[in-house]
Amino acid sequence: MKVILTTEVSSLGNPGDVVDVKDGYARNYLYPRRLATAWTAGGQKQVDAIIKGRAAREIKSLDEAKSIKAKLEGRSVTLSAKAGASGRLFGAVSGADVAAAVKAAGGPDLDKRKIEVPGHIKSIGAYEALVRLHPEVQARVAFEVVKA
Repeated sequence: MKVILTTEVSSLGNPGDVVDVKDGYARNYLYPRRLATAWTAGGQKQVDAIIKGRAAREIKSLDEAKSIKAKLEGRSVTLSAKAGASGRLFGAVSGADVAAAVKAAGGPDLDKRKIEVPGHIKSIGAYEALVRLHPEVQARVAFEVVKA
């Protein structure tokens, strides 16, 4: 079954890609999570719009991605969150929270959709997130979650 990806799926591809998947995978995983839509003859307009939007947000060159990677990996980021007495957070840390903390620490603007936070961060401590800057460049951002 051909589907059009609407968001990035790490094992399949990027938004706007047309991929061939098994019927059950599309029906039970991709469609309910709104990660993909069915491929139709009129779906090409949607594909073009997604690709145009992605091109506007994307880092253009490999050299630019490498320079951003150098800035990110040498930076210490502290993220404050509300927590209880035992150190357990009221909520969880997301990619958007990491992007805002990097920006507040003087780092570059990051797209929250390109940040992979490991699991559900629900306690105070030191963590590391993966940022996909370019298809060939990935940066690791070390951050510490502290009590607000």
